[in-house]
Amino acid sequence: MPVILLVEDESPIRDMVRFALSRAGMEMLDAEDVARAEQILVSRRPDLILLDWMLPEENGIELLRRLRKDPERKDIPIIMLTAMAEEEQKVRGLEVGADDYVTKPFSPPELVARIKAVLRRATGADESGVIRIGELAMNTATHEVYCGETGIELGPTEYRLLKFLLSHPDRVYSRTQLLDYVWSDADAPEERTVDVGIRRLRKALQPGGCDQLIKTVRGAGYSLARKDQSA
Repeated sequence: MPVILLVEDESPIRDMVRFALSRAGMEMLDAEDVARAEQILVSRRPDLILLDWMLPEENGIELLRRLRKDPERKDIPIIMLTAMAEEEQKVRGLEVGADDYVTKPFSPPELVARIKAVLRRATGADESGVIRIGELAMNTATHEVYCGETGIELGPTEYRLLKFLLSHPDRVYSRTQLLDYVWSDADAPEERTVDVGIRRLRKALQPGGCDQLIKTVRGAGYSLARKDQSA
């Protein structure tokens, strides 16, 4: 289930978006200002951020700038919500690092469609929602996983872990980072939980031979390497 963080100070808009995202099978976190959004980001990593431009105390563009400079969170997709329809403002947001923008007022179906499109681009999924690296393929719409012609059965945690690694190939993530990105604090108080998750994932992928894609980087963490780099 994709997790979306909405940073928006107007309660009716938050309620409308929550309803739309719920119907689309997405979880929503919400913050009424930048300070609250940054508190949430300490403990949760959303799959995408919906960020209002005009916010109390500090505007959304400043948070966008900080996130794009943050090595831990710079790759989170961000859609700007703005009442400013001028082309100059839209261009400014895109130049700072927004992945897309939606002009208020917007329809919930349009917003959901934009979110799905940006998530596909961010994860490398095709239009049917399939992420593929070598023989390993994940259908994010149906939650089916295949290694070649072999269907792979995964538990919820292993599925989230594989989805994250597939969406960020060839990047090494420490155990602490994977705890933040894949597990909640309550579920994973210790770094060895990551080792157990990786071991279970490899075991599940082993029948099709795709376990070889998951690499242990000594002293650093884990990565999912593209097949031509997996020697």
